[in-house]
Amino acid sequence: MEKTTIGLIVGTRGFFPASLAESGRKDIVTKLESSGFNVLIPAEDATAYGAVESLADAKLYARFFKDHDEEIQGIVVTLPNFGDEIGIVETLERSKLNVPVLVHAWDDRTNQMDIAHRRDAFCGKLSVCNNLYQRSIPFTNTTLHTCSIDSKEFEDDLIRFNQICRVVSGLRGARLGAIGQRPNAFNTVRYSEKLLQDSGITVATVDLSEIISTAQNWDDDISQKGKLKEIENYGPIVEGTPSEHVTRTANLSLAVEKWVDEMEIDASAIQCWDSIEKNYGCATCLSMSMMGEAGKPSACETDVMGALSMLALQLASGEPSGFLDWNNNYDDDRDSCVNIHCSNYPKSFIGGDFEIGNLDILGASLGAEKCFGALKAQIKSGPMTFLRISTDDVKGTIKAYVGEGDFRDDPIDTAGGVALCHVNNLQGLLSYMCENGFEHHVAMNRSLSADAVKEALGKYMGWEVYQHKD
Repeated sequence: MEKTTIGLIVGTRGFFPASLAESGRKDIVTKLESSGFNVLIPAEDATAYGAVESLADAKLYARFFKDHDEEIQGIVVTLPNFGDEIGIVETLERSKLNVPVLVHAWDDRTNQMDIAHRRDAFCGKLSVCNNLYQRSIPFTNTTLHTCSIDSKEFEDDLIRFNQICRVVSGLRGARLGAIGQRPNAFNTVRYSEKLLQDSGITVATVDLSEIISTAQNWDDDISQKGKLKEIENYGPIVEGTPSEHVTRTANLSLAVEKWVDEMEIDASAIQCWDSIEKNYGCATCLSMSMMGEAGKPSACETDVMGALSMLALQLASGEPSGFLDWNNNYDDDRDSCVNIHCSNYPKSFIGGDFEIGNLDILGASLGAEKCFGALKAQIKSGPMTFLRISTDDVKGTIKAYVGEGDFRDDPIDTAGGVALCHVNNLQGLLSYMCENGFEHHVAMNRSLSADAVKEALGKYMGWEVYQHKD
């Protein structure tokens, strides 16, 4: 994963110890870089003490940040002493970067409260945040009002802020691909391209017939042999599967990947149920799984908002996402349920053994010879975050719900890709989903990142987000 690039603002105020600003700048740059960030800040001698105190300082910093606007994904504001709130907010307002902002203030120690060492950042942070609020500049707060940069709380804050920056920068300007129209029966996956565009997200479309034609006429033997080898190494294929079925899937993968690359698509959604099986002769699950494993998530049934949900979780965690149905109750355990898809799960998302075979339900009705390409497994136990983003066209808004739970190992004897999911107060979540018109599809990720996703989508993307908790 590429490092997140941030701009750094060090605040100071003249009648507080300047030595704290000088040492604070050096120390936090070291901390941020050791935490995996690229740090951009004007040279130390560009302003007094290498910090921001005046309008002139603010203008200099803003020009510097503007010069790096295509690189900067977030800004950290740190207060080694009280700081100058006007200089800080002028820097942010004049730079016009519109990126996440983390506000941090340093701890005082009661044995260092003399004039040479007292910081007063506790008070200064209130003034900075007040001015940010007045100017409608959104910001992220640290867990503790003031803290040491070596504290566990601040280290966790940096992890979370890194996730927030990745989600926001990854979604703004994202390109989603709709491959084929939605299946007629799936009114649930309808969405508004215009609302997405208003958030800076573009949808590119292609008719499924174009992809099928490309796959049917694929004549590059070298790339085909390479893809067949990739499939062979990806996972175990059910014994007895005809080689032509695997070749058909390889050609489909190449055709889809070609379009995705040409259109610079970040996440895609494919019409699978059941046109591709009828008109081409294989499922899309394996092709989608392999793209997801390679960092290009893909959702079923042309669910573009599902693809966006998968992308957001991947950006937060750096790990591939899965795409599932909220599908079955789990006997009398009302905080657990069975989630199923055919499935397109990336193999690292599965986390255990799997096999590649035919779709079970469609195979029974359309014929197994048309339905090769499904990954069959039960998801291995571990933590998970779930997310669903949806356009509410009636209200003219984008909305989402997000929360955390875990996958469990209790065996489920049924077809497809299966996950036993445990979510505290699951009945409350399901009630919220029903009352607010959310779909049966959901993206899941083997991580715990709900707090960061909620902050990114709600505070910085400006969407309506419900975070499910106990």
